[in-house]
Amino acid sequence: MFWIVGALHYLCSEKKKIERMWSMSVLTRMGCVAALLAASMTAGAQAVRVSPEDREVDMDNPTFVPMVKIGKAMYEGDSIPYVQTNNVYVFPEPEFKNAKQKQAYNRLVFNVKKVLPIAKEANQIIIETYEYLQTLPDKKAKDVHMKLVEKDIKARYGPRMKKLTYQQGKLLIKLIYRECNSSAYTTIKAFLGPVRAGFWQAFAWAFGASLTKQYDPNGVDRLTERVVLQVEAGQL
Repeated sequence: MFWIVGALHYLCSEKKKIERMWSMSVLTRMGCVAALLAASMTAGAQAVRVSPEDREVDMDNPTFVPMVKIGKAMYEGDSIPYVQTNNVYVFPEPEFKNAKQKQAYNRLVFNVKKVLPIAKEANQIIIETYEYLQTLPDKKAKDVHMKLVEKDIKARYGPRMKKLTYQQGKLLIKLIYRECNSSAYTTIKAFLGPVRAGFWQAFAWAFGASLTKQYDPNGVDRLTERVVLQVEAGQL
């Protein structure tokens, strides 16, 4: 599967040469998962016009619209109406020892709301593409389809990936692990082999990131998981 590497030239002005080289050679050969993860890891550290840490969490502006389904069920010849909704998560009100902690929380909420939809879309594309490939008769047909996938993803995700900050790119790597239940490195290795996986890991390391990062919802990422659950439920 083919993804895009769209954010390299936003790292800094002296890396424009790298961007030109990779856009010509890598985009035509990269697997979709590898390039998306690499793009998220190397997303340019562009300044946000309004600092996320200075934005209060808006409880009335959810990323995902809460589900409310009204129906009725038959029971012993009678109909009983019911209402089905999302899970509702109740957590203690976050307490902050100082303004810095509050700013960090606001920044985390802002970043999760921005990259979680991308992680979910990535997982869905992987599933749909894999299932469709199983219906194609031969390698030639699969290669033709993969070129179409590459072109579509480049057009749809290129602008979005370029707008991610460095921290948002690192968070996206973790959230893709959460959605796909596999680290970025493992996913790249499965699609492209150990040599290319090692190359992308070295490239990530050069920018202070790691494709082997895992997601630990009960440990170091427990606050992120809390925010993710609330965003998924339409509470944030």
